[in-house]
Amino acid sequence: MESPPRIVTLVCGASGAGKSRLAVPLAQRYGHPWGEADDIVTAVKALTTADQAPVLHFWDNHPQAAAWPPEKIAELHFTVAEAVQPGLAAVIADHVAFDAPIVLEGDYLLPDLAVGFDARVRALVVHEDDADQLAANFTAREPGPAQRHRAAVSALVSAELARRAEAAGQAVVSARPWHDVVDRADSALRHLR
Repeated sequence: MESPPRIVTLVCGASGAGKSRLAVPLAQRYGHPWGEADDIVTAVKALTTADQAPVLHFWDNHPQAAAWPPEKIAELHFTVAEAVQPGLAAVIADHVAFDAPIVLEGDYLLPDLAVGFDARVRALVVHEDDADQLAANFTAREPGPAQRHRAAVSALVSAELARRAEAAGQAVVSARPWHDVVDRADSALRHLR
């Protein structure tokens, strides 16, 4: 298949929505490498202390926050995502400057990151706001008790990511049906202006 007219494809989505399940075959289709933005966040955390980057280390130092209401956890998710945006933007700019294609996915990628770059950077949100489906997705990949609280958080995050993508002029595709999500994502990305 013809390569897309972009260097960087950002696959955004809430935890459990299916970012990796989409990003890997999309990268294969384009003949581009696949990368996880979460690895960058992990590296930055390893290179900083809680005093230097308290937002990034918040979850490690406040495990009780996992019991917060879903709305408060979702708000913290976006606080962390905003904190890492300058670093992720630098990685994207580097890929553009060196004409180094990549499909990048991760929990902390925001579709707004594509704004400010030309058409060589596009974002797509894989959207799943059904908490029951998200809980089933978590159970399928992480056997154990149902993660309903986490699924409620992801549903809120997914809705906000979809809203941000639409505001930023970026693509949103429903995670389901899975059998054609790669085709739908590719089509949505190719039709962005």
